[in-house]
Amino acid sequence: MTSDVAELSRFDSIKKSVVSALGIALCLFTLFEVNYNTLQPQSSLAIFVGLGLVLCYLTFPVAKCCANHPVSKSVDVILAVLSALTCLYVVVQTEPIFEWTWADGFSLGNRAGSETGLDYFVGVVGVLLVLESTRRSIGLIVPLLALTFMAHSFYCHLSLEQDLPMLPDWMLPHAGQNTKDLVSTTFLQSLGVFGAAASVMFKYVFLFVVFGSFLEMSGATKFIIDFATKTFGRIQGGPAMVSVMASGLMGSLSGSAVANAVTTGTFTIPMMRAAKFPKHIAGGITAAAASGGALVPPVMGAGAYMMLELVQPQVTFLTIMKAAMIPAILYYFSILALVFLYSRRLGASRLSASELADKKLSGFEALVFFSALGVLIGLLILGFSPFRSVTGSLAVILFLATRNKRLEISDAARNRAMFGFIGIMVLHQLTSLSTDSITGFGQLFVASSWIDPRTESFSILLAIGSLLESAIVGMFGLLLFCLRDPNWRPQVVLAFTKSAKNGVALVAASACVGIIIGIVQQTGIANDFSSEIKQVVETNLFLALLGIMVCSLVLGMGVPSVVCYLLMATLMGSVLGELGVLPLVAHLFIFYFGMMSMVTPPVALAGYASASIAEAPIMKTSVAAFRFSLVGFTLPFMFVYRPALCLLAPEGGELTWFAVVHAVLAALIGIMALASGLAGYAKHHLGWLSRAVLFLSAALLLAPISKIGQQNVGIAVDVIGGLLFLGVALYSHMKSGSSDEGVETVTV
Repeated sequence: MTSDVAELSRFDSIKKSVVSALGIALCLFTLFEVNYNTLQPQSSLAIFVGLGLVLCYLTFPVAKCCANHPVSKSVDVILAVLSALTCLYVVVQTEPIFEWTWADGFSLGNRAGSETGLDYFVGVVGVLLVLESTRRSIGLIVPLLALTFMAHSFYCHLSLEQDLPMLPDWMLPHAGQNTKDLVSTTFLQSLGVFGAAASVMFKYVFLFVVFGSFLEMSGATKFIIDFATKTFGRIQGGPAMVSVMASGLMGSLSGSAVANAVTTGTFTIPMMRAAKFPKHIAGGITAAAASGGALVPPVMGAGAYMMLELVQPQVTFLTIMKAAMIPAILYYFSILALVFLYSRRLGASRLSASELADKKLSGFEALVFFSALGVLIGLLILGFSPFRSVTGSLAVILFLATRNKRLEISDAARNRAMFGFIGIMVLHQLTSLSTDSITGFGQLFVASSWIDPRTESFSILLAIGSLLESAIVGMFGLLLFCLRDPNWRPQVVLAFTKSAKNGVALVAASACVGIIIGIVQQTGIANDFSSEIKQVVETNLFLALLGIMVCSLVLGMGVPSVVCYLLMATLMGSVLGELGVLPLVAHLFIFYFGMMSMVTPPVALAGYASASIAEAPIMKTSVAAFRFSLVGFTLPFMFVYRPALCLLAPEGGELTWFAVVHAVLAALIGIMALASGLAGYAKHHLGWLSRAVLFLSAALLLAPISKIGQQNVGIAVDVIGGLLFLGVALYSHMKSGSSDEGVETVTV
């Protein structure tokens, strides 16, 4: 028995080392390849997915109940090795350097439709491994959906080949695919596992996971919490407002509602409990605020970067950021308003002077946070690619981390890292003077000139680009130095390992979603689906919006919001466009409801995470989260009918200041009416009649009824809604002046 325990302990130790090494390899490979592009696209995605699948099998057991069983551990290792081999096969059969291994002298991409028996065998094994890794990491929903699409396509093929009963029209029959075509589409070629979904994760999403981990290592996360506390701590119910603000700032960087809730909730939920908030309300506020973080510019987690790939015609990052700005502000304003009013009714306390005194803002951590954010936004504004911009921002974080006194690292090691980074940048800049003498692979690492060859004069944009190149080279040098230096190694390894563990589920999920997207693109089922939906709703946009909302909420209950958005955008993105919705607005609508699924009972993942920290009933916390985020369910409808909220002109029209002011003013008054009605408080406790009038006011201002019909009808409806709110506000003000009410403890 003792020897068995020792063997398991040794196995776990080895596995931990392997997971750390593979996590470092995944992060470094992704950072390097997206910036220097040395491999074929399919090869780079195969390595990315392969490393992700291996890590998935080593970190997620086949079942929690048998995670420590020797047989289970052996199966995990075998599947991890098979994952590596299947993805390596794709690399070998794609990269020109391995041309001597190609069947009939053609690469895997060039022998599409005439793959060998070995190709198909590897493809079948690869698809099964992707399905199982996704089941382990995020559950059964996406793998079952992928199997459904594969079975549907296969049956459509059989019905034509073997004269089987045809599927009815509502089940979207098509020509279908046989087994070999399915394997080719889903794994061997570039439409499926190594297609658009994996590409988005590779180029954008995973980089932000790494970015967030190193930002946390630098101390910027603590600054966010302290800054929010200083801002709202003196206000009644301030701890809840701290949670809202901190979650907005954190979520914009992480893009994960669950990770956001756990990170900020650990600090803010105990503060809210001390301020007299019930457990489930504290958890609900945290979950509602956490779920909106990925909607907040300028970073917006992964959403904005996926839209760069998926929205047609293509849009720029600045257009996406501009479109998302006002809705994000309105969402967090609604939560702050509801929290403030609820706090007044509850009689919640402020933070004490001693608690505020303990929260001392660190100038250095503020510098890291604002420098990283400023560099990221600045580079994006100047036109650099998103992955180049986030890599440059990461270089700034790492450089500033060398001066972080809170890291338990000696001054000598700190100085070596800093001067090493500067030295590499200087040496890299000098390579621009000897471009003719550097050839081959080395050309990738030659600094660009600061002189514009067209005008032969100095260009500030070229200079910034050249310095960015040097900073990225310096970043790689700094990372390699830190991995070798015993003082720095624990900090950097921890950040890399955390990045890999946080991102591995998304890698597996994106590979599985790729199976669905590959079949959809190959068979044209998306167009058939759009046509069927359009026939059902005919010209009724509101019914189409409701249908997409329900589908997004249901699908998002069991999968990450990123995955939900990818699926829904693929299947339904064109439906709204055909009904006259602007393409970017349509994608924002879908993405919003993917995020709102995190707080939609019965499966509200952000609510579950917050409830565990608050030690509150799960369902009660999820319902509270749903109510605090209720405006998030109306905002997407608002900006579809009022595109001025996204600073976009309606189809065939012009954007005017009147339209923007009108839309924002209607939204603000509607939000205040809804918040007052939900909280049951304005200047005093409101009765049910007053609350009913406020809900009616909110409906007139927030619901799409205000934009049905002619322009003057829409304005008239908004005016009526505003007058109803004003009437209740005046009544409440007069009543509060003639009564002295006590504090009542209620729940939202």
